Amino acid sequence: MLEKLLIYLLRSESEKRFRSQAKSVKIGIGFVAQISETAKLQFGKNLDFRNYISIWVGKNAELKMGENVFMNNFCSVNCLKSIEIGENTIFGEGVKVYDHNHAYSHGNGELNVNRKEFTYGAVKIGKNCWLGSNSVVLKGVSIGDNSIIGAGCVIHKDVPANSVIVNKQELILKNQPK
Repeated sequence: MLEKLLIYLLRSESEKRFRSQAKSVKIGIGFVAQISETAKLQFGKNLDFRNYISIWVGKNAELKMGENVFMNNFCSVNCLKSIEIGENTIFGEGVKVYDHNHAYSHGNGELNVNRKEFTYGAVKIGKNCWLGSNSVVLKGVSIGDNSIIGAGCVIHKDVPANSVIVNKQELILKNQPK
């Protein structure tokens, strides 16, 4: 019980810090912010976050959001190094952004994933971008201005400005014998 209360109070302080830094922000229900005291935050005006948005900014990490950024339901921004989101950028439902990955190693024929160690790479999402529903942006990626990321895409390489990225899939229909 005491642990739950402590977690609630820490989250409340993070949310207060987020709201104090973000001027003119609309926030829906279920908003969760976990922001380190040493994190650097910079926000433009007119941020619009729908429901169940999660923002995590770790120690000494830097999160920047330009003006008029919109995040639809269930988006998540996970920042341990540096994430920058340009002005007039919109996120569809369920978009995830990560500037880190778990560290891992190969040894004795096994793959070992470390829960507490990470590798990092700054993420920059340009101005006037649209990230479609359930897209994922991974560490070390830069998305140029005026780009569209299609629904369900996993972005692990840089995207030039004025690009449209789609997830190439084939739909195979097979008739089942009756």
